[in-house]
Amino acid sequence: MAEYKPPTLPSPFTNTTPPPTLLTQGAEAHVYKTASLDPAIPAALKIRPSKPYRHPILDRRLTRQRIIQEARCLFKLIKEGVSVPGVLALDWEGHGGAESGWGGAWLLMEWVEGAVVRVVLERWEAWMKQNEASLNPVQREREEASARALLKRMGATIGALHKAGVIHGDLTTSNLMLRGSPQDNTATTTTENGASMKGDIVLIDFGLASQSVQDEDRAVDLYVLERAIGSTHPRSEPFFDALVQGYRESHRGAPSTLKRLEDVRMRGRKRSMIG
Repeated sequence: MAEYKPPTLPSPFTNTTPPPTLLTQGAEAHVYKTASLDPAIPAALKIRPSKPYRHPILDRRLTRQRIIQEARCLFKLIKEGVSVPGVLALDWEGHGGAESGWGGAWLLMEWVEGAVVRVVLERWEAWMKQNEASLNPVQREREEASARALLKRMGATIGALHKAGVIHGDLTTSNLMLRGSPQDNTATTTTENGASMKGDIVLIDFGLASQSVQDEDRAVDLYVLERAIGSTHPRSEPFFDALVQGYRESHRGAPSTLKRLEDVRMRGRKRSMIG
């Protein structure tokens, strides 16, 4: 199989030293680690490349709409004090065009130094499984209290997101980060279980975000996260009530959203039964 080659970088990032490092690649976007105007300050670069299989006019319109929508959501959340990456620069016109080999759009954002919540919970669950037999009740309670506190903070942050009138659209533990939490697994930087749960919750990846204050949209956001935790973090799933508690305490509209969440859960169960 031929080695994958990412799309050509836009002109502002073709001559940086060191060059941008590809972190993730998806169907719609590629994320790189690069630098801002000051080479010493890291930044996250999200590129939406053009799609050669789409009509050029439609492709440009869709790419522009999606990158602008993401930037607008981030600007609104920053204004409302929600913990998200800051926006440093944006190009929605795809300067360079076909003659330069590039015609997409890009968004340059603040680099969030920390660990992805998915990794933190995976490490914690692996450590708990390995040491379960040797833990006394006090140690077990302390470890589970740390996980509960983490999920409660997640709920509060998501509540702030919804209070600001933004729906994430893809809430998973991969799109939540712990700012300041160590990313490696060495004894000198992590807690006893190898998974530091300290740090502020930061929401990332707003590629599917939209603006809405409807309880249905908010409830679906929460349901997607609940299903993601259930499938990816089975040991943490029983602590979802802590996330709900953090969400309930976050804003006045939370109770009605949580009531709608019950309806969304029922519809999800029916779909599972019918197949």
